[in-house]
Amino acid sequence: MESLSPNIFVNDINQTISFYELLGFKVTMSVPETGTDLVWAMMTNGSVIMMFQTYDSLGEDLPDIQRTDGGSLLLYINLKNIRAFFEEIKEKVTVLKGLETTFYGATEFSIKDNNGYVLTFAEHDA
Repeated sequence: MESLSPNIFVNDINQTISFYELLGFKVTMSVPETGTDLVWAMMTNGSVIMMFQTYDSLGEDLPDIQRTDGGSLLLYINLKNIRAFFEEIKEKVTVLKGLETTFYGATEFSIKDNNGYVLTFAEHDA
């Protein structure tokens, strides 16, 4: 295995793109390639790749995918300069847990995205 890129299901892809742009992500690919009626988008920030797809675009292809926002999923994202990143976004997002140092030495904070998914950002000491 070489990488993992989550494909997260959302109701409003344009709202989701706007939210993740606040976190520094950029759209690198979409379906369709242009326009506002997107059904799928890939966004990147550094080496982190996230994909977003509308529930409606699935039709009946994957009936086992639950059609609700959020869920029992937490995305754990490593980054550098976590304190500066936290200061930059804390007033623009819903912070669930502020900056703290964990028992295993990481500095972390958690937010909720516009779809109810939890994102935990972490910086590990060298």
